[in-house]
Amino acid sequence: MKKLLSIILSIVIILSVLSLVGCGSPLKLGVGIVSYTDNIKSADADTNGSATNDTTVAAVLVDKDGKIVKCDIDALSATLEFTSKGKFVETKELKTKYELGKDYNMVAYGKAKKEWFEQADAFEALVAGKTLKEVQALVAEGGKGNKDVVNAGCTIVISDFITAIEKAVTTASESGASAKDNLKVGIVATQTGCKNASEEATGINEIDLTVCAATTKSGKVTAMLTDALAAAINFNTKGAVSDNIKINVSTKLEIGDGYGMAQHGKDLNGDGTVKEWYDQAKAFNAAAIDKDADGITALALETGYGVGELQTAGCTINITDIVKAATKAAK
Repeated sequence: MKKLLSIILSIVIILSVLSLVGCGSPLKLGVGIVSYTDNIKSADADTNGSATNDTTVAAVLVDKDGKIVKCDIDALSATLEFTSKGKFVETKELKTKYELGKDYNMVAYGKAKKEWFEQADAFEALVAGKTLKEVQALVAEGGKGNKDVVNAGCTIVISDFITAIEKAVTTASESGASAKDNLKVGIVATQTGCKNASEEATGINEIDLTVCAATTKSGKVTAMLTDALAAAINFNTKGAVSDNIKINVSTKLEIGDGYGMAQHGKDLNGDGTVKEWYDQAKAFNAAAIDKDADGITALALETGYGVGELQTAGCTINITDIVKAATKAAK
C-alpha cells in the first residue's frame, strides 16, 4: 500500500512539474503596423497644402494554442504640410497618442469619457486570452467595437487596432518571452528626407517611424522585434499634389528584399557583403537580448552606427532611431 501511495505521489509531482514547465514555455512575439496617408490637399494662396499620416502599431504575445497572452498598442498621427511656393513645413512635435496622454484631449474636445490611452488599455485587456478569430469578431458597424468593447470602456474606432493585431498574430515567431514578461511598444518619429520643390524635382515632406517591440523581465530584454517605415508626400513648386488618393504605407519588413539594401547598399564592415534591412534588424534584435535600456544605448557609437561586434554581425546601418525606440520599449 505504501509503495502504491509512493508511486501515485511521484506521478502527481511529475505532472505538477510538467504543468509548470508548460506555463513557462516560450511564446511567439509579433508586431503589426497599419499606416496610411490620407486627407491630401494641395496648397493655395491662403492655406498650406497638407496630408495626414496615421500609423497604428500592435505587439502581441501568442501562446501555442493561438491565444493572445498580452497585447500593447500605440498610434501616431502626423500632419505633413507644404506651402504654395513648394516648401515643406517643419513639424514641431511628433509624439504618439500614448505619449501625449491626457494632452491628446479626447475628453475635452471629443466628448469622450476616457482618453485615448485609457481606451487603448481597455481594449488590450479585453483582447488578452482571445484567439485572432475572436478578436476579429469584436468589430461592429462603422469600425467601432461591439457591446463587449464599448462596455469595457473603448468607444473609439478599432478597425486599425484589429488590422494591426491581425498582422502581428499572423507574422509572430518563436521568441524567448514568457507570459510573465512585460510587453511594450516603442515608437520614434522623425522628419527626415524632406526637401523643397524645384523646377527639376518635386518637393518631399517625409515622416520616418521606427518601431521596436520588446518583452522584458527584471528590466532586461527577453525578446525584441524591429520595423520601420517612411511616409512621404510629394508636391510641386506651387504646392500642388498630383492626386489625393489614400496612400497605404508598407513597412521595411513588409517590403523585404524589395527594399534593395543588399543590392544597392555600401559594404561598411568590409566583409564583402551587405545584408538586407530585415537581416540587419535581426542582428540588432539579437544584440539587445539580456540588455537593459542602458545596455541598448551602449550598442551605438557617437556616429550613430553600431559598436564593432554589432557591425561584425552584419548590422551596419545607422541605428540612432532604432536605439531610441528600443530603449523606450525596454523601459
